Amino acid sequence: MTSTPTEPGEFLSLLTKEEADDLCAAGRKRRWDRGTTVMSEGDTSDWALVLTSGRVKVSSYTAGGTEVVLAIRGPGALLGDMSVISGEPRSGTVTALEPVEGVVVRDFSGFLNDHGRVAVLLLQLVVGRLRDSDRKRVEYGAFDTTGRVATRLVELAERFGEPANGGVRVALPLSQDELAGWTGASREAVSKALRSLRDRGLIETGRRRVVIYDLEGLRKRAR
Repeated sequence: MTSTPTEPGEFLSLLTKEEADDLCAAGRKRRWDRGTTVMSEGDTSDWALVLTSGRVKVSSYTAGGTEVVLAIRGPGALLGDMSVISGEPRSGTVTALEPVEGVVVRDFSGFLNDHGRVAVLLLQLVVGRLRDSDRKRVEYGAFDTTGRVATRLVELAERFGEPANGGVRVALPLSQDELAGWTGASREAVSKALRSLRDRGLIETGRRRVVIYDLEGLRKRAR
């Protein structure tokens, strides 16, 4: 289906080759440039998307217009499935953080009807999302801003990190405003948190990148 490695635990990584081939045959490939809106909150649509390369952010907006980043998704992720299955408007906006490619599947419900095992896998995936959402709500109440920023950086390092310069380099396609929206804090608070982590020698930051020199220390600060 694609030569791009998928993230462990994401939808595509759970499928057999035959199931993935059937899914590809049921859809069509599309590409979006960086910064492009892939899906819009509130829209009603009949298609789901499986990412095959690139990363996106899933976000929503408060009544005051503040962006809240709900998740970062990478290769193998399934997006828009809940809206297709329920027939309700999309619950979030999906934006390309870098050039992304994926397979658009219009009859996703039909695919699930023909692949019962995949339907069960999707149910397990949805349960995992709910657990992750619950965990983040606990973090917001229990951790300070620096702890929440450290938690998100650990997550990015584990999912997207590459060894570099004696540490783990994360090509971070997020602005500080977006990182703030992902941690439920202001931009100023996130900037202060990053400075605190730099001062401790845990990380080094640059334009849209972070190098983590002490991942275990960062994990401890995230608790």
